[in-house]
Amino acid sequence: MRILLPDIPEAERTPLVRQLLEIIYLQQERIQQLEERIQQLEDEIARLKGLKARPRIAPSALETSPRPPRDPDAKRPGSAKRSKTAQLTITEEIVIRLPDVPPEATFKGYEDFVVQDLVLQPRVVRYRRERWLTPDGQDLVAPLPADVLPGSHYGPDLICFILHQYHHQHVTQPLLLEQLHQLGIDISAGELSRILTEGKDAFHQEKAELLPAALAVSAYVQVDDTGARHQGHSGFCTHIGNELFASFASTDSKSRLNFLEVLRRPHADYVINETTVAYWQRQKLPAAVVDQLRRGPRAFVDTAAWQGRLRELGITKRRHVRIASEGALLGSLIAHGVSPQLAILSDGAGQYDVLAHAACWIHAERPLARLIPYSDEHRAAIAKVRHEIWELYRDLKGYRQRPERSRRADLEARFDALCRQRTGFPSIDGVLKAMGAHRAALLRVLDRPAIPLHTNLSEGHLRDYVKKRKISGSTRSELGRAARDTFASLKKTCRELGVNFWAYLQDRVRGLGQIPRLAVLIRQKAEEMPARKAVAAPPA
Repeated sequence: MRILLPDIPEAERTPLVRQLLEIIYLQQERIQQLEERIQQLEDEIARLKGLKARPRIAPSALETSPRPPRDPDAKRPGSAKRSKTAQLTITEEIVIRLPDVPPEATFKGYEDFVVQDLVLQPRVVRYRRERWLTPDGQDLVAPLPADVLPGSHYGPDLICFILHQYHHQHVTQPLLLEQLHQLGIDISAGELSRILTEGKDAFHQEKAELLPAALAVSAYVQVDDTGARHQGHSGFCTHIGNELFASFASTDSKSRLNFLEVLRRPHADYVINETTVAYWQRQKLPAAVVDQLRRGPRAFVDTAAWQGRLRELGITKRRHVRIASEGALLGSLIAHGVSPQLAILSDGAGQYDVLAHAACWIHAERPLARLIPYSDEHRAAIAKVRHEIWELYRDLKGYRQRPERSRRADLEARFDALCRQRTGFPSIDGVLKAMGAHRAALLRVLDRPAIPLHTNLSEGHLRDYVKKRKISGSTRSELGRAARDTFASLKKTCRELGVNFWAYLQDRVRGLGQIPRLAVLIRQKAEEMPARKAVAAPPA
C-alpha cells in the first residue's frame, strides 16, 4: 500500500513539511517491510504445498558488471574439445570378443568404450577370527585387519558416506536413515546420531588449529554472524574467514566480548599489556580502575582467575567489567602472535570494531537501496547519491588493483564531499552521515589494498550454514552443536584450499595421514599469496 501525495511546490516545502513527508515515508517503509514478510510467509506456504514461489530480489548493483557483447561466431565458453576420459582411473577392463570372425579377417587391435557407473550396495564382511588356547590358559584371538575401525561394526566407507551426506549434502538424519535402510544397511537412529556426533575429537582438534594458523599469516579476516538455535533457544553462529579458511563458532551471544573470546580460541587466558591499556583508555575506562589493574599480575590462565582478580580489586560495575575484560582478551590475542594491524572486515556491526576495522561498502549503501521514494524529487535524489557511491566504489576497486599514493587524496576528497552533501531529505542525509561516521573503516582499502571492499566471501560461507539450519533446525546436544561447527569449518576450509572433501574424510577416518593437516596447507597457500601474507604495507 502506498499513499499518493499531492505535488507540493518547492516554495511550500518548509522544514516542517519535509519532516512530515519523512514520517509518511517511514510509515510506508514499515508497511513495505510487512508486505515483504507476508510475501516470504506466502512463498514458504507455497513451497510446502509444492507450488512455485516468487523470484528473489536481484543482487546489489555494486557488484554487477556489464557483460561484454558476445561474438556470434565464437564458441560457447567451456565447449572446447577435450578428452572425456583423460582424467578417469580405469578400475576394470573387460575384453569383448567378436563372435563369428571371418577366417580371412586381420586383427586390428581394440576400440575402447568407457562407461562410468557407481556401485551403491551393502558390503557385509564376516571376519572369522581364529581363537587359540595356550597350555598356560591364555586365550589368543587373531587381530582384525588394519582397515577395520577399532570397536566399530561399520566400515570407514560407510562412515565417510554418512558424514558426507549429512554435512556436505545437507541430508537430514531421518532421510539419511531411510536412505541407508533402503540400501540394505541395518542401523538404528541412535547409532546414526552417534556416528555423526561422537568420537570426533580428532576433527575438533583440527578445526581448532585453523583459526590460529590463519590469523598468523593473514592480512585480514572477514566476520559475520547468523542465527543458530540450540536446545530450543535462540543463539548465534560467528563466522571468521578469508580466502584461506573458514571457522564457525556457535554461542549464546554476539557481543564484542563474545567475538573476542571466539577470535582468541583455542586459548583461554587474559593478558594485560600495552594493547590492553590502550584499549581501556580509548574506551574511557576510569583512570583509577586502569591503575588498579596495571598493578599486580599481568596474565591470568582462564576466566575464573580473571573474574577473581576483578572481584579482588572491587571492580564490579557492569561497564567496567565489560571493558576491562575486552581489553584483556585483546591483549591475549596480541600476546599469542596476532598482529595489532590485523584488519577485521565486517558489515559495520559495532561488536567487530577492534584492531584495524574495515567496513563493507555494500552494507553501507544498502539503506539507500531500501528507501521507498515518495516523490519524483526524492527518487531522483536517491538515484543521484547511489550513482555517486557506485562511481566511487568502482574507482576504489581500481585502486585495489593498482594502488597509487597519488590517487589517495582525490578518493578521500570525493568521499568527504559525498558524505558532507545535504540533499534536503533526512532519510538520504542520515545514510550519508552514517557513512561519514565510518570513514576510516570504509576507506581502509587506501592503506591496505589487500582488503576487499565487501563481505561477499563471509556471506557465501554463512549461506551454506544457513541452508543447513533451515533444513535441520536447531541442535539438541553439545556434541551435535560442536559437530555442526566443526564440519562446517572443515568443509569450507577444504573448499578454499582446493582439497576434495570426500578424499579428506576418507583420509581422516582411515587414519592414512596422506593429506596434510589443514593448518599446514593454510600456511603453504599463504606463502603462495604474498599479498595476503602478514600485513600489507601502505603503497609507496
